[in-house]
Amino acid sequence: MDVHLSSQQQTVLLARHLADMVRQGDCVALQGEMGAGKSTFARALIRHMAGDEALEVPSPTFALVQPYETKAGTVFHYDLWRLSGPDELYELSWDDACESIMLVEWPDRAEDMLPAGALHLTFAQGTGEEARIVTLHGWPEERLKALSSFSEGRRG
Repeated sequence: MDVHLSSQQQTVLLARHLADMVRQGDCVALQGEMGAGKSTFARALIRHMAGDEALEVPSPTFALVQPYETKAGTVFHYDLWRLSGPDELYELSWDDACESIMLVEWPDRAEDMLPAGALHLTFAQGTGEEARIVTLHGWPEERLKALSSFSEGRRG
């Protein structure tokens, strides 16, 4: 499923919409080039889940993981850009995070350690009025259909 976004605000709205659907044991994997909107999306999702739009959500680029307590439970926000291999995940509370909610930037660095059933969002630069195109896949069809209401709601 593709979602076409015309602004950074729409990226935030998509993140909020998804935040209302995420539950314990879910993994949301964010892929895309630098500057494609992954961090904007991650911050908006975490802030919405925490119920605090002013919450400081720094990029975990250097720490590699940052946990947040939210209304839905603990969210582990990973940025695996600097990871030298999936073996390092064991030092980053990966097993605990798999039972919580995971938000993973640069998920390809986790290789086969990424949980099965992860929702993958691939961010790409759009053209013209489309600032971004986000491709979503990996969740069961009924859960993706619930996300499709986001696109349909913006058309009206």
